[in-house]
Amino acid sequence: MLNKVEICGVNTSKLPVLSAGKMTELFKVAQQGDNSAREELISGNLRLVLSVIQRFNNRGENADDLFQVGCIGLIKAIDNFDLSQNVRLSTYAVPMIIGEIRRYLRDNNSIRVSRSLRDIAYKALQARDRLSVECNKEPTIEQIAKAIELPVEDIVFALDAIQDPVSLFEPIYHDGGDPIYVMDQIKDDKNSEPQWLELVNIREGLSRLGEREKTIINLRFFDGRTQMEVAEEIGISQAQVSRLEKSALQQLRKYM
Repeated sequence: MLNKVEICGVNTSKLPVLSAGKMTELFKVAQQGDNSAREELISGNLRLVLSVIQRFNNRGENADDLFQVGCIGLIKAIDNFDLSQNVRLSTYAVPMIIGEIRRYLRDNNSIRVSRSLRDIAYKALQARDRLSVECNKEPTIEQIAKAIELPVEDIVFALDAIQDPVSLFEPIYHDGGDPIYVMDQIKDDKNSEPQWLELVNIREGLSRLGEREKTIINLRFFDGRTQMEVAEEIGISQAQVSRLEKSALQQLRKYM
């Protein structure tokens, strides 16, 4: 979808490219209120939006939607660009375009995050983008926290909350053979070797019990029944259930 020539009615193969000198002239005129110069700046930098939305081509989102959202980020960048900062427009605009697209994706995510957390995350991301431009490097969490006057813990929690979910079957490495998926890198505490062996021992022990003892163990520890409920179901007294249960557990311990 992202490789098509026309997006939102715009023939991307014929998008204009502005020289640095032409762009400076247009900015000077546009900042004096000339809308035609502003529109020419937007049209002349749409290739920036195209290059950014390529990064999101694995999200399954409609290219037209991403392009329109990216254009909003571009327009914001053009309207707020400061010629005196000696920074290229692309350096300033790309983070704003990415931020706008990420905001759109988060707001349309099926996993809902509270408004307060999203607000903190958006402030942190805006501060990160601003500090990246000012310092020419990625800021630390501590610097972001200081910029927006919030605790580091709140920012970390908010940024974690808005992260997009990743499929366990997302490939992370492929060397020409079988790919390695996310799930291959996750520790499974529920199926460790000791627990697996313990489960085998329990099954072996259960197979050696009599039918009545096996039924009692299954009802008590796998179905969560009380001794009274078990007694009513199999037609014996609670005292008999208690005695048979203890005997069965003693036999199971021999195989553990």
